[in-house]
Formats: sequence, structure tokens, C-alpha cells
Amino acid sequence: MTINDPLPSAGLLRRMGALLYDGLIVIAIEMIAAGIIIAILHALMAAGLFAVGNYTDVSDFLTNHPIWSPVYTFYLASVWVYFFVYFWTKAGQTLGMRAWKLHLCSQDGALITKKQALIRITASLFGLANLIVPLHPKKRGWHDMLAGTQVVVLPKAN
Repeated sequence: MTINDPLPSAGLLRRMGALLYDGLIVIAIEMIAAGIIIAILHALMAAGLFAVGNYTDVSDFLTNHPIWSPVYTFYLASVWVYFFVYFWTKAGQTLGMRAWKLHLCSQDGALITKKQALIRITASLFGLANLIVPLHPKKRGWHDMLAGTQVVVLPKAN
């Protein structure tokens, strides 16, 4: 993938397909991440090192405690962000993007940086930034323009 041999830009439907696939994967990973914290707290309760106090259970504690609820939310958000940043910076593809033959890269075709990935994920508005792709002449979303990235369609394997 070079500037002399550009690949076609990805359209909205292909992007949304990949986003749907990745959404399902992220939900599964989030369930595992949440389960780990809940299991640790239950183990600490069993050892007598932790108590939920006035809360009905560990889940109620994690979602309603004035201090630990934001910490727990930040932890889950970090897992979600890490999934995308890791795959985008290491391979230029998430698992959903791979299934839909999409590749994320910088304007020069190189892998994106962590800074670009963080800008892109922040500006993506949970995928809504893709809605302007059909209106943009180069099929770029708002987040692609801000981060200096592009999503291209890889050729079919022979």
C-alpha cells in the first residue's frame, strides 16, 4: 500500500459492518473484564477483607458507590479504548475490520500512532462520525479527518 498504488476508501456500510462485529467482541471482552473485578471482590468478601456495606451486592456497590463507581466505569472504558488502540496501532485492523477487509492507516499508508488512535476514538462519537462518510469526497469520517487517518478496502485474496 503506497501512494503510487492507492486502495479504495471504505464506504459507510462496510465500516458499519465492521463496527457491529467489533461491538460484539468488545461487549464480550467487557463482560470478562467486569467478571474479573466482581470475582476478585467476591473472593475478598469470602476472605473477610471486603464488605459491600449498605449495598445489596457487589454489582450494586460497583455501580452506585460515589467513589468506586467512577473508578469502575473508567476501568471498563479503558478496556474498550485499549481494544481499539491496540489493534489499530499494531495491525491497522480490529477483528471486525479484518472480516470486512478494511485497513486503517495514516495518509501515507503507515500504521497509525497511539496519538492518532486516541484522537480517532475520542472524535468517533461511538461510530456516529462515520455518518458523514457518504458526503465526503474521499469517504472520510470526521474522526479520520481530525486524526489524519484513512480507512481503505483491502483487495480480495487470490
